Amino acid sequence: MIIILQPDVAPDGPEVLEILAAAAHYAGVTGKVYSFKGQTHALVEVHLLGETKLVPADAFSDRRGVVRVVRVSERYRVIGRHAGQVDAPGFDYCGEHFGQETFHFFPGLCAVDEPEYVEATFRALAAAGITTARMGAYKPRTSPYDFQGLGKPCLPWVFELAGKYGVKVVSMEVLRESHLDEIRDALRASGEPTGVMLQIGTRNAQNFELLKAVGQQQEFPVLFKRGMGLTLEEALNACEYIASEGNRNIVFCLRGVKSHLGAPHRNLIDFAHVPVIKRLTRLPVCIDPSHSAGRRVLAPDGLTEIHHAAADGVIVGANMVLVDFHPAPASALCDGPQALTLEELPGFVDDVRIVREAYLKRVQRARA
Repeated sequence: MIIILQPDVAPDGPEVLEILAAAAHYAGVTGKVYSFKGQTHALVEVHLLGETKLVPADAFSDRRGVVRVVRVSERYRVIGRHAGQVDAPGFDYCGEHFGQETFHFFPGLCAVDEPEYVEATFRALAAAGITTARMGAYKPRTSPYDFQGLGKPCLPWVFELAGKYGVKVVSMEVLRESHLDEIRDALRASGEPTGVMLQIGTRNAQNFELLKAVGQQQEFPVLFKRGMGLTLEEALNACEYIASEGNRNIVFCLRGVKSHLGAPHRNLIDFAHVPVIKRLTRLPVCIDPSHSAGRRVLAPDGLTEIHHAAADGVIVGANMVLVDFHPAPASALCDGPQALTLEELPGFVDDVRIVREAYLKRVQRARA
């Protein structure tokens, strides 16, 4: 059972305390408070956990500050929409709003290599008016002999360069809990010139202890990438692990699933699930066309297959595009064959914006 309160009710206010006290009268039922900030208001929900079937909704619906009471039957208690009864306000971070109505580009290096490449990428993003990026410092690889990222030593200069070029948020994969401390320490030591969105990669999509760790902190939002072999239900339950620990600032990323049926693409592209996730949950949805297509090759129409994969997701409502760019893909130490060049960035941005405008026109027509 979820009790939704009026906007701007304090999470420790008397309205909430009364609800928690009332819940304590029911055996086996406990209350947990969740708060998050939307674009205009702070919102609070009290979730009643345990055997709530015999708890009458009227015991809470008439209390002061309560907007409505929702009985939950779906498995995604925290992230779920619950038959459309709960709003999807999104979240704010470093001056950017992320939600199911917003749109962001996150271009950048799959793996940080040379400082001059990082600076050239940030410079190109600034010229294109883009304030969000991807930069991988820690890289899990299939072979133990492949490049696995520069790790902790690169963090200070990556963050400083991001701040220099006005990049507000950097998406960065973490592989273990200690990486959170390394990122936090490097940000503070450099004067917090940017923000970090913690990325849970496909190989850690069911690393439940790592999911709990990123959920227990609320300093950084989380970009969760669907596991390459997970069903959608399994992936959403992984996000529920994060949210149930307290961090609801989550973006769900589709990056293709492992299947030979997707060949010659690297993965079978699953971007048709964008509207499904937005229907089932309150999470913004990201797409990763680079790791889905896996190759920078031209189609006969002059657009790369990565352009077309991105369009597949954007035309159905994706809120974010995570895409690999590199100043010199042939020299990249990770996933060079799928990286677009910086010279291609303006054209890619224009192409995606055309598709985004088409999606908004579709929505406008449907709502008319």
